[in-house]
Amino acid sequence: MSTKLFARVFSASCFMILFTTFSSCKFREKVSMVVHHAKIYTVDEKFTVVEAMAINDGKIIATGTNDEILKKYEAGEELNAGGKAIFPGFIDAHCHFTGFATDMWKCSLVGTGSFEEIVQKMQDYSKSAPMEWLYGRGWDQNDWTVKEFPDKKILDSLFPSRPVFLKRIDGHAALANQVALDRAGITAATTITGGSIELKGGRPTGLLIDNAMDMVEAKIPLINDSLAKKYYGDAQRLCFAVGLTGVHDCGITEQTVSLVDAAQKAGELKMKIFALLADDSSYYDRWISKGPYITDRLHVGGFKLYADGALGSRGACLLKDYTDKAGWKGFLLSDPAYFKRIAEKLVDSKFQMCTHAIGDSGNRQILETYAAVLKGKNDRRWRIEHAQVVDANDFHFFADYSIIPSVQPTHATSDMYWTEQRLGPARMSNAYAYKTLLQANSWMPLGTDFPVEDISPFKTFFAAVIRKDAKGFPANGFQPENAISREEAIRGMTIWAAKAAFEEKQKGSLETGKAADFIMLDMNLMTCTEAQMLKAGVLATYINGEQVFKK
Repeated sequence: MSTKLFARVFSASCFMILFTTFSSCKFREKVSMVVHHAKIYTVDEKFTVVEAMAINDGKIIATGTNDEILKKYEAGEELNAGGKAIFPGFIDAHCHFTGFATDMWKCSLVGTGSFEEIVQKMQDYSKSAPMEWLYGRGWDQNDWTVKEFPDKKILDSLFPSRPVFLKRIDGHAALANQVALDRAGITAATTITGGSIELKGGRPTGLLIDNAMDMVEAKIPLINDSLAKKYYGDAQRLCFAVGLTGVHDCGITEQTVSLVDAAQKAGELKMKIFALLADDSSYYDRWISKGPYITDRLHVGGFKLYADGALGSRGACLLKDYTDKAGWKGFLLSDPAYFKRIAEKLVDSKFQMCTHAIGDSGNRQILETYAAVLKGKNDRRWRIEHAQVVDANDFHFFADYSIIPSVQPTHATSDMYWTEQRLGPARMSNAYAYKTLLQANSWMPLGTDFPVEDISPFKTFFAAVIRKDAKGFPANGFQPENAISREEAIRGMTIWAAKAAFEEKQKGSLETGKAADFIMLDMNLMTCTEAQMLKAGVLATYINGEQVFKK
């Protein structure tokens, strides 16, 4: 080859190399973020796993291999995941986010081992409580050596002029001292529908069940709006740290909706919230006429009702007597005609009806009520919240009328220590029957019910898949035949939770066009051992492509 020809070839080769390099840089599409070298569980229909994704303006615009995404997109921010597992942000399909937040001024009684310990905590709390009322939350007599409900005697002696209100962990029973009872006008002669005022020797013991609590709680002053919004921020930080990017906040007031909306629009609250309005008679006609309220982060889309109480306080409504309390079946919190009337109001509206039902009688009442107005398969997505004890003859309602069982797996592993005492062995096979419920409806959203249970989605996952509590009890799992698979649990905490709120087209999976709500974990929940599951932690949490938490 001549010197001149070599020079021409060499020059042309250099030009092509430079042109190719320049072109690949210049003509890559600019996006806000690229995530690569990850194990991304998209949780799409096929549960596809990819290596990389491109994000722009808060939405996912492409997923694929590292090579595909890095060659096509140029990002202002890159996240090299180093092979870590990435999942859609977890969505808690049943909790009390704003209640959890505004409970922060109250004295936590979670984990107390005796009533004596509670009394000591309240004495200490009384020295710095932010208001006159002394409010404690979270006790459970089933955790005590003496598993009996307390009475108010010692509270009356220690706090003769200051009202005391101690709510049980499930929110369905409370102990009030005499000052609190007096302010609520409660006497031995007081009666109330859907509630109970416990008497001993003809006098109130201070124990209030379900609707009876409302008489006292209505007298407790609310914290101011600015403090409430401050607590919302504190609560969301805890949520982001455990991988929650969305919550279904069950049973909130219009005032709370306004506060949440204002905090979100001000950029103070970034958590995505699907809100169920409280069962307030003044709300229905007003909201039905104007329809759901939807922004980028807030969706008011349904109503939360209560059929009955809880098993722990024997307020759940059973078809037959409690095994440990002859002659007692619990009670409905409202007349059956009331549930029917609300169902008829909502059936042609754009709102969901979501009803707390624990006992087999409570579940039957609501299932039959839904069936009467839904009339067959549908896409209304009405929900039974908890569905804890369902008679064997009633599971068909979920399939026949497209009713969603919205369950909280840690309820099973918290209650398993004493549930059989309440129900007896014959009813246990249909209690916390999550696999059976999943098979009936084919999909099932999962939640925690925090603050009733721990906020952690990892405990939800563990309880759903392994059927054990955080202590690893019982060794072989609680009713392991009702465990669900890892994939089903992840779906329940992501896409199925989104679907339960009509939001599956916007979030819940990492697919093109959906919100870039995702989490990076230090442990792969799909492949780790049982022993590693509860040790899993969140390395980073993103909402709309924005990092809101980093470990």
